[in-house]
Amino acid sequence: MLSVSPLCSRCCFFIMATIELRQVEKKFGDVYAVQPMDLTIQDGEFVVLLGPSGCGKTTTLRMISGLEAVTSGQILIDGRDVTWRHPSDRDIAFVFQFFALYPHMTVRQNMSFTLEAQGAPKADVEKRVQDTARLLQIEHLLRLRPKSLSGGDRQRVALARALVRQPAAFLMDEPLGALDADFRATMRAEIKKLHLAQHATTVYVTHDQIEAMAMSDRIVVMSNAVVQQVGAPAQVYYDPANLFVARFIGSPGMNLIAGRVADGVIELPGQNQFVLPDLWRSALADQLTGDEVVLGFRPEAAQLRTDGAIRTQVYADALHGAYTMLHLALDGEQGLAMAHVRAERAAHYAIGEPIRFDLDPTMVRFFDPKTEMAIRMDRG
Repeated sequence: MLSVSPLCSRCCFFIMATIELRQVEKKFGDVYAVQPMDLTIQDGEFVVLLGPSGCGKTTTLRMISGLEAVTSGQILIDGRDVTWRHPSDRDIAFVFQFFALYPHMTVRQNMSFTLEAQGAPKADVEKRVQDTARLLQIEHLLRLRPKSLSGGDRQRVALARALVRQPAAFLMDEPLGALDADFRATMRAEIKKLHLAQHATTVYVTHDQIEAMAMSDRIVVMSNAVVQQVGAPAQVYYDPANLFVARFIGSPGMNLIAGRVADGVIELPGQNQFVLPDLWRSALADQLTGDEVVLGFRPEAAQLRTDGAIRTQVYADALHGAYTMLHLALDGEQGLAMAHVRAERAAHYAIGEPIRFDLDPTMVRFFDPKTEMAIRMDRG
């Protein structure tokens, strides 16, 4: 049975649903677009499919919608098998990157078209259009046509056209990709606010990790047709499952420095050493396939100190507004042994200047360079 929750204090009801993917895969000939994946998206959850171009995220979204047939597997919406059902029989609304508004219709007509085609009573259509327009603050646009609207307003209309249907779930494929930076930031806030108000089940595709981190309840990180990690934003940021997620999430990505373990110490480039915290020693001893290891840490995990254990040289610095990002070379040259470290906004260092730092032991992570998987520790 579909669950129901109020759209808003002045609106009709909004249907929510669980979406389940069971061993869903897509192949084109012998090439995988999406390797077999299992994923459950709960009622009212906002899940982002995140990854580089060609990773399979849009194909996954299109399979959920029915616009792309699965090669094998099952898709269920609130327990109902819709694997081979037509898109119109899945009770979903799709919001595309390029708006796809009818240019010859007014905003009101764009919003009401599908409801009228379904034979909804005129009074009900009018109420739902007015309520949705009020929710998205586009009442003043109802008589206008798309060509007279700004990019941000067109996207609001595209969202309104989807929302007015009161579907079981929203599917959004890079809906902000055609907007400039200012509009993107504004519309991120609009979509997040809308989701919090409606608790509508939403699957959102993007290659923009800022959108994913800011908007999602959970992120599904994909690469090369494979799900790399599923988790809350903080989890994929601080506890990446493998080297790909560590590199891909964050701007810049996680610092990854190759080293070698010996007697509880990691030997690093530039004759540096990192003493393993006691809690990590047994985990590395049990899980590493050799003595080589990759030390990972985020820029904010480093603490600049005149007597810090890790010695580096400044390769470059860049003001990021609230802070300065230092690009440091552990071996004195730009290469694999580079680290990005945050410093105070007013900090300025000369190129080649010696810099030392320590690492917060609770924020370091370790990876096996052979398997590229994270070393896992039971933190109790």
